[in-house]
Amino acid sequence: MTPRFVALGDSLTEGLGDPVAGGGWRGWAALLAEALGERPGGVALVNLARSGALADEVAREQLPVARALAPRYASLLAGANDTLRAAFAIERVAAALDRAHGALSAGGTVVLTACLPDPGRMLGLPAPLARPLARRMRAVNTVVHAVSARYGGVHLHLADHPWVAERATWSVDRLHPSERGHRLLARGFHTVLAARDLAVGPPPPLTLDGPPPTRTGSAVWMATRGTRWVADRCTDLLPGLLALAVQECRYGLAGSVRLLDAAAENATRSALAALTEPGGAATMAG
Repeated sequence: MTPRFVALGDSLTEGLGDPVAGGGWRGWAALLAEALGERPGGVALVNLARSGALADEVAREQLPVARALAPRYASLLAGANDTLRAAFAIERVAAALDRAHGALSAGGTVVLTACLPDPGRMLGLPAPLARPLARRMRAVNTVVHAVSARYGGVHLHLADHPWVAERATWSVDRLHPSERGHRLLARGFHTVLAARDLAVGPPPPLTLDGPPPTRTGSAVWMATRGTRWVADRCTDLLPGLLALAVQECRYGLAGSVRLLDAAAENATRSALAALTEPGGAATMAG
């Protein structure tokens, strides 16, 4: 039977930013799958990722399908969309990622995870808006690190990679990688897999099939599809984000922003401490 690589997650893994001729997306998961077998096509990709998916939706909807496929490899990249929702709760994200990672690992699957860059910084938001999103993204990344370490997953420190700061690696929406970004992401995963003797083929190539994003393309996207994207996000996030921004300014004027940081760190520790072992005992957060 041909070994499988099953990709779980949201639009990042679905491939947005790396279009293919005729419509649709390719993305880093497809590029990596080609490099996991002894020959091209030796590992079959099943991409379950869906744009907009939250961590809990990945665990509830994508995980059962993935487990039934008994994959050799699975990627689990989720949580960024949760930071862009008014109802963000780090304990819900932690429980979902732990449930998914634990179930896949229990079946003998090699699970790939990554910590993700801060969406507020990528969008260039003003500091009072960006800082609350950055705080949320730090919480998600802390959880991803801890859960991956708990189950011995293959983790890519994506948020710290130098190419994350390069404009050419991001598509016109500034939230999804460009083709170059997807290729670098695939190669990054290949590198960490190879370090554990889990990658077979040569690393994914960096040669582009299409043109890089341009300033004109960015302007056109924002004037057409971008405004709709912002409107859709604002319907859910904007009221809560504005309240967070007001709180950020108030604490900033009082010189006590560290209290907000401490509260977020405490919530993250509590979320990790609440995770249970397979037998039901609560874990201890480090």
